[in-house]
Amino acid sequence: MQTWQLQEAKNKLSELIDRVLSEGPQMITRHGREVVVVMPIAGYKKLTAPKARLGDFFASSPLRNSELVLDRDRQAKIRDLDL
Repeated sequence: MQTWQLQEAKNKLSELIDRVLSEGPQMITRHGREVVVVMPIAGYKKLTAPKARLGDFFASSPLRNSELVLDRDRQAKIRDLDL
């Protein structure tokens, strides 16, 4: 990751954006301290996307309204487990 001083980043914003798109995230410093990372929007969206939940997976399943009935076979032999 390349580091840019704030003044240089302001003066060369177009070049900074081109480098972000071609090389990846770029660090900007102010008074020698790292303060900002500029990154492509796709990477930002990936980082900030809400986490998928198991309930959402089942709710969006194509089988949700299929009227598929799953019953447990009560006749099947059940194994005892020693815990």
